[in-house]
Amino acid sequence: MPSQPNSLIDSAAVLARWVLGAIFIYMGLHKVLDPVGFLKLVNQYHLVSEPFLLNSIAAVLPWFEVFCGLLLLAGVGVRGAALMLIVMLIPFTLVVFLRAQEIVATQGISFWSVKFDCGCGTGEILVWHKLIENPLLILLSGWLLFSGRGRAFSARFGLFGTPAVGSPATN
Repeated sequence: MPSQPNSLIDSAAVLARWVLGAIFIYMGLHKVLDPVGFLKLVNQYHLVSEPFLLNSIAAVLPWFEVFCGLLLLAGVGVRGAALMLIVMLIPFTLVVFLRAQEIVATQGISFWSVKFDCGCGTGEILVWHKLIENPLLILLSGWLLFSGRGRAFSARFGLFGTPAVGSPATN
């Protein structure tokens, strides 16, 4: 019986891995399909004024999101991909919050009414929704990073019949 709770936790980790992977593939592809629109959205944050750097961010970031999402779906480099998602999500969440604060200050509206297209691929949204969603994505990514779970149904562990040294199957 002790293996049942572990299998439930492992199944939840695989589901978290797949959900995160699908979300980031979707968001990345949405940006890839509209590079000019994404460039304009990156520019709205006023973080970078150098055109080469701005264009580089707009060109590379969507593909990096897709790459991390594919790694998560495949189960390859899960901990590294989860770490990269955290590295992307924390500063992004902060700049979304700061942009929302700027809108509140300039337009005199309630924080709860602030709506704009943050660049995630979901169009214009109420910002507080994004500020709830992103910490949840950070928590899921952190769980995958620190738990070492979610290896089932992965291209790296189990599909080829030979688990890696140090994996649960070899211990």
